Amino acid sequence: MLENSKAFSGFSVNDIQKAKEFYSRTLGLEVSESNGLLKLQLAGDTTVLIYPKPNHLPASFTILNFPVDSVDKTVDELTKRGVRFEIYSEPGLKTDERGIFRGGGPVIAWFKDPAGNILSVLEQK
Repeated sequence: MLENSKAFSGFSVNDIQKAKEFYSRTLGLEVSESNGLLKLQLAGDTTVLIYPKPNHLPASFTILNFPVDSVDKTVDELTKRGVRFEIYSEPGLKTDERGIFRGGGPVIAWFKDPAGNILSVLEQK
C-alpha cells in the first residue's frame, strides 16, 4: 500500500530559527524554510522535516545519524564550530574525553542540537 511512497522523517524543536542556524551554518547542511517549517536536504535525495513545537521535549534517543569517513576528523571540525560532544561513562557505553565511543560496533560520537535532540556521527567503512 505505501511501498511507493517517498516517506520522510521529522522531529520537533522549540526554536525554529536556532535550529536553522545550527543545521545550516554549524553543520553545513542545505536547509530551506517554508510556512514555519524547515527541510533538511541530505545526500541521497533524503529530506528531513523540522517543525516547531511549543511544548517540545528532546528525544531521548538518536534522531539523526551522519555517516562519515573519520569520526576523529569530524569531531575535531565540529568542535571548532562550537559543537559539544556528549561524554558517557556507563557500563557498556564509555566515550573518551572527546566524546568518541570505540567500544565495539562503529566508532561513533553523539552531540545535541540547540533543542536538545541527540545526533551522531559514525564511521562507516
